[in-house]
Amino acid sequence: MNYELNKFSMPMFNEFVPEKIRPWIYIFIAMCFQLSGARYLGPLNEIIGADSFMREDVLMCMYCNLAGMALWFPMLFRMKFRFSNKTLLTASSIVVIITNILTSYVTFLPLLWTLCFIEGIAKIQGTFECMSNIQLWMTPKRDMKVFFPILHVVILSAIAFQDILSSWFGYLGDWRLMHYLIIGLQCVVLLILTTCVHHFKFTNQPLFGIDWTSMLLWAALMVQLAFLLDYGGHYDWFNGKVIWYLAGFSVVTLAMILWRMNNNRHPYISPRVFTSFRFVKPIFCLIIIYEALMGTEYVLEEAFLEEGLHYNTWTNARLVWPVWIGNILGCAISFVWMRVVNRFTYIRLGILGTCFLLGYILSMYFLVTPALDFMSLWLPLMMRGAAYACLSIMFMVSLHDSMDFQHFFQGLMIFNSLHMVIGGCIGCAFYGEGLNYYIAEAVRNFLITDSHTLTCIGVKTLYGWVAFICVALLIGFLMFDSPIRRDRKIWRF
Repeated sequence: MNYELNKFSMPMFNEFVPEKIRPWIYIFIAMCFQLSGARYLGPLNEIIGADSFMREDVLMCMYCNLAGMALWFPMLFRMKFRFSNKTLLTASSIVVIITNILTSYVTFLPLLWTLCFIEGIAKIQGTFECMSNIQLWMTPKRDMKVFFPILHVVILSAIAFQDILSSWFGYLGDWRLMHYLIIGLQCVVLLILTTCVHHFKFTNQPLFGIDWTSMLLWAALMVQLAFLLDYGGHYDWFNGKVIWYLAGFSVVTLAMILWRMNNNRHPYISPRVFTSFRFVKPIFCLIIIYEALMGTEYVLEEAFLEEGLHYNTWTNARLVWPVWIGNILGCAISFVWMRVVNRFTYIRLGILGTCFLLGYILSMYFLVTPALDFMSLWLPLMMRGAAYACLSIMFMVSLHDSMDFQHFFQGLMIFNSLHMVIGGCIGCAFYGEGLNYYIAEAVRNFLITDSHTLTCIGVKTLYGWVAFICVALLIGFLMFDSPIRRDRKIWRF
């Protein structure tokens, strides 16, 4: 049977599967992959208590999982052109099943982190295989202004449902139930692949010219930086030897990466990613700053909800709903802004996203009090969800329009390393140290001993500082979009 490459079809399905439901089957499979993880942070306190872990240990599992996802982006198309769709999906599903079985019981941290890293690779490969095969169904012209908002709806919805389900299982008394659910879903995926899909691929290109050594070095660098920022407070930062040693190893690893990047014929990440595209470096810098600002979710917000308001796991999970509503709203706004209206620059979508973020930060600043009503948190959290969706889509579309296809997935690897791992780690490290500092200052200056009040003082102070930074970013965006610069056609892709 002949298939046209420029026309949407899914020839990997068996003939008895109706064509209209084929894309929806792949959306379901993509959701199953995105729901998966190595350690689920919804019932964080339950995991810490059950396995005698520190908070940093469990967060490191998440960072390793995200690092595995980010690292694999340059390999996605190479694997797609080497193996059939069914082979890749089956292998990814089996890896997710094995890692979920092992991570639910393994307590040896280096092995646990390695399993989390491997699970991240399988997760992104499975998701990519599904979404890339239905891209023409979503947008026949492969318009990324359409594809990225829809992709974020799938990803952010899966993240929200993962938090809700894992928290609910933890609240019921066994956080491992989430692992069992994912194993069951992946068994359903394997059943679908076995009965409905056959092996099909357009080409068969060997895996030549891949700098595996550089890939391992990039993986080591991401894990080293995540460990340094995650465990910095535990090891007293540079007052202890561990952080000094780790910083030294990170510098050596970076030097080896740069040497291979400039001396290897086929480096894993080409130096042209950083030197040949005008707006790539500003995008990388901005995503670090914005992710650091978004880190308030993991430190300040959680500290306020748990220490200030004494919310339990299930109550915190109920607050995922307004975030998810904000995510969907942000994706819809981005789609309308870029595809329907299509007459404003991306920078103005960034301004809108920054306004949402500033609204969240200022709302939390004024709402932080030990007697806050539960429903009062809905609007700020909706604005945070909308800000995250708008800014993520804006930066990804900007990156796509700034680079050629040959280097885009290499740029995505750097972008997602900063977006999912490094930026958030930097923000969490600063907020953790700042919270300790301002709580100590409140005790010293005001002789306050009530822990609820101390937490609220520290959280409110840091939200105030973050608001100043966000205002500065907003002013910078507005100045960049001022008429005198807009007329020079800067950042109009």
